[in-house]
Amino acid sequence: MFAAERRQLILEMVRANGAVSLRELARVVQTSEVTVRRDVRALEAEGLLDRRHGGAVLPGGFSREPGYPQKTHLAAAEKSAIADLAAGLVEEGDAVVVGAGTTTQELARRLARVPGLTVVTNSLLVAQALAHANRVEVVMTGGTLRGSNYALVGSGAEQSLHGLRVSKAFISGSGLTAERGLSTTNMLSASVDRALVQSAAEVIVLADHTKLGADTMFQTVPTDAITRLVTDEHATADDTTARELDALADCGVQIDVAPLGLPAEPPVHGTGPVQHPAPVGIGPRRAGPPPGGAPLPGQRRPGAHGGMVVRPLASGRP
Repeated sequence: MFAAERRQLILEMVRANGAVSLRELARVVQTSEVTVRRDVRALEAEGLLDRRHGGAVLPGGFSREPGYPQKTHLAAAEKSAIADLAAGLVEEGDAVVVGAGTTTQELARRLARVPGLTVVTNSLLVAQALAHANRVEVVMTGGTLRGSNYALVGSGAEQSLHGLRVSKAFISGSGLTAERGLSTTNMLSASVDRALVQSAAEVIVLADHTKLGADTMFQTVPTDAITRLVTDEHATADDTTARELDALADCGVQIDVAPLGLPAEPPVHGTGPVQHPAPVGIGPRRAGPPPGGAPLPGQRRPGAHGGMVVRPLASGRP
């Protein structure tokens, strides 16, 4: 494929999705990430797109947001893996809040199997995913419908969350950095997300690798308020996003990495993340916590030189 054809295809992908990782661009145009990075740099020089850590976005990416149809096709496999892992963090009889987004919608589909669960949400998509779950109670906020992401926003949504207290909040956004935390492109969405997390004892961010290193307009959750990040294994394969994970871990955020390419399993509720076999070539699996108080497999732990490394989730169940 000639450079001009390759760059046109890259531009079309970014326009269709709003943001695309270098890895995905390289896969579609069938070339190396080094070549794609050079193409993205050339397109940025022409003002046709903006570079971000590990990917490319539409110009003015701080304020622009792709619509729901585009978001559903972006990092779909990664979002599914993240949802599989995150569902294992929910216990039977829990009360949780779930924010708006395509990743949280995937999570909601899995939460339909958790008996005695109460879910508070401002997302019509989350509520729809749980609508026919007999043993799950769904509580929706009030507010004004924001059509681009099917979420309820505004003062009505925020007031309905006043005085609420739940065990966990599951939330996603447009970008995540160690310096600024989770952010989004819309002021009204950011305000409701802040109200959601204030009601929870534990804040769990669901963010695929395309969100890491991206910093968008409105902060929703500062880094020191994030308890845990659930991301996908591609986040550890790129040097830039891996450094971002290290920085988040240094700030006290617990990192869980969801493996890809494995069949989804029903979560074992109340026993932590869903356990999968380790990918080939990652190293031996452990049956229990490593010695010395290190985190469980699948979580980040200190490396030999003071950095952080990632191990896959261990096989088997507790």
